[in-house]
Amino acid sequence: METKPPLPPFTVETATQKVRMAEDAWNTRNPDRVVLVYTEDTRWRNRNEFPIGREQVHQFLVRKWEKELDYRLIKELWAFSANRIAVRFAYEAHDKSGQWFRSYGNENWEFNDHGFMMFRYASINDLPIKESERKFFWPLGRRPDDHPGLSELGL
Repeated sequence: METKPPLPPFTVETATQKVRMAEDAWNTRNPDRVVLVYTEDTRWRNRNEFPIGREQVHQFLVRKWEKELDYRLIKELWAFSANRIAVRFAYEAHDKSGQWFRSYGNENWEFNDHGFMMFRYASINDLPIKESERKFFWPLGRRPDDHPGLSELGL
């Protein structure tokens, strides 16, 4: 069976690596790539949506990135246990009218023995911001290693 390393049980190093890999994947804004880290029957809670399975997650991500333009995300490890990781995150994006938002949240993840995410529970709050208040500046795609993280940005 295929695996998605790093595998549980997590250490601080492997949990941090798993978080950065998730951030990098989401910053591609490519639903085809992102869904591959979830189990076929993954279960999510994301705001008021509850997708089940890769296909529903894929549809969710397509809708998300059609609305959230110039999306840039930073994730940070909050806590972990054997097969669970808690993350805090923030992302910036704008809508079609040009209104920027910074969205803040927490995610709880649970992985199977093969490193695929079975459960993702996200709580998210959106804050309208002015373009001049943005903090995430890098070319679309992976956040450069020298760009500050959430803690360094005071978020």
